[in-house]
Amino acid sequence: MSRRSFYRVRFASFCLAAAQLSACGDARFPLRDPLMVDTDMRPVSVDCEKRPSKEEPEHISCAPEPYVSPLAWDGADNMVFRPFANVFAVQKEHEAVNVNALDEVPDSAWFTNRIGRSHPSREELLRGACTTDEMLKPEQAVAGSWVIDKGKTDGASLGFRVRTPNGGKFMLKNDAPGQPERASAASAIGAAIYHAVGFNTSCEQIVYFDRKLLKLNPGLHSTDNSGRTRPFDQKRLDHVLSEANRSGDLYRMQDSAWLPGDLLGPFRYEGTRCDDPNDTIAHDERRDLRGGRVLAAWLNHFDAREQNSMDSWFAARPGPPDASPGYVRHYYIDTSDCFGSEWAWDSVSRRLGGSYILDWGDLAFDFVTLGIPSRPWDRARRRPGFELFGYFTAEDFDPDAWKNEYPNAAFSNATERDNAWMARILSRFERAELRDLVELGRFTKPEHAAYLADVLEGRLQRILERYFARLSPISDLRVTEADQLCGIDLARRRNVWPRERFRYSAVEQTSEGAVAVPILPGADGALCVNVTRWRRDPARAGQPRYVILTIRNGVSEYALRVHLFDRGAARGYRLLGLERPEEP
Repeated sequence: MSRRSFYRVRFASFCLAAAQLSACGDARFPLRDPLMVDTDMRPVSVDCEKRPSKEEPEHISCAPEPYVSPLAWDGADNMVFRPFANVFAVQKEHEAVNVNALDEVPDSAWFTNRIGRSHPSREELLRGACTTDEMLKPEQAVAGSWVIDKGKTDGASLGFRVRTPNGGKFMLKNDAPGQPERASAASAIGAAIYHAVGFNTSCEQIVYFDRKLLKLNPGLHSTDNSGRTRPFDQKRLDHVLSEANRSGDLYRMQDSAWLPGDLLGPFRYEGTRCDDPNDTIAHDERRDLRGGRVLAAWLNHFDAREQNSMDSWFAARPGPPDASPGYVRHYYIDTSDCFGSEWAWDSVSRRLGGSYILDWGDLAFDFVTLGIPSRPWDRARRRPGFELFGYFTAEDFDPDAWKNEYPNAAFSNATERDNAWMARILSRFERAELRDLVELGRFTKPEHAAYLADVLEGRLQRILERYFARLSPISDLRVTEADQLCGIDLARRRNVWPRERFRYSAVEQTSEGAVAVPILPGADGALCVNVTRWRRDPARAGQPRYVILTIRNGVSEYALRVHLFDRGAARGYRLLGLERPEEP
């Protein structure tokens, strides 16, 4: 059975074993542990083919074929062709496929549960994806040890790649003109946040270095976004450095460690890779990619598109990186457009995060209403003294209405459950941790760091108010030895609403009927439910003992439904799964 079938099938045969319940459909979870780790990092074999390069004209590669994603085509496909094709398609909203019995996403080649499962230490949080070998250390480098071997080939920012004596490769990039420090700070902070949430990212830092560390290889070229190729020579290097921010004799640049493995180009936000046997779930049906929309909205990462992603092939055995067998790991890269990136046109900059670059819905609305109603971008203002953050504020931020630069299929298919899943993860960030993360930006002015932390907190509050108001935010469920079902109300833990608004109730449902059970709220959002033991009756010996607990917190519109199996006095209850139904 494929993983896709495993996720979809609910084991109808288990309903027969649970026929004691009045409705077999209520016994929807099998008697097994929830799937916590996907199998998509198990090595698989891929056909080898000749892939010549300048260095190796006869090179044979056994990795999937690299995918090239032109920005113009991806934009046209998502802004024009796909929307018009969907007009004539019969589409029905459906839930994500890669969700386990606990309404969570298993660990996979795409996503690893980090802050949502085990809260990282402050050191782990700030380190992000960086290891010791993936960090540039200018203070330990000697003159000429950073060898420039590649000009930056795409993107709006200027930069180049350096190799260090230990074999490390690092892309160094400038901040955007007119917004000193913002882009490099957004790269470092954004990558750390994406990593803490669970996505694979590159190691991102901000470095201050002396020009004497650089040594330029001759004969280099670089290609810009328009496709123009030019020599990357001393004159070009001088130009790049002249545009960089400085602190005395030191240049400030964004440092992106080169990703490991054999790079295959971006992943797509829909469909699958036909040359990756592990890639069996359509990307637009993955909750991790769908839920990424809420994370992008929080940071205003409007540039979340396929060009800012990367697939990499990891060979299972030492040797060539493109050997087989192996597996593909999927990365988010480049968060430098977060926190208020601006375009050359102010009218576009105002709309970033509020409207697509080409938004058919907004165009139609403006046509019908003659553009009279005021929109958030009409009211957008830069905060005096904080212009480097452009129009990035918490005012007028609506998580539901947020849009990226242009649509992608995964974001467009996100459901209430996908968005609420990401909101539960984001709620784990403490206020103090946001302030610590902002310090990764190494802002010259402390007030800039304070402003950014306040805006992030304000936008997060709006996300939690929106997505915790409908589906239950109760999480981290476990059964104790004392036959208590305990968990955490993430909304109460983070004081999303006043504490007096939380009024808990629970109902236990078995084949014998329903009964109210006591619920014990504790500190920091903790709560426990005393589950009554199934009545012992010799006539019922050997029959299943299936229990459903329905828990309400008095604030969220809908309840949490928890499925348990009573294994007897000696073994206690087993947590089988939970649901967050959108029904009273």
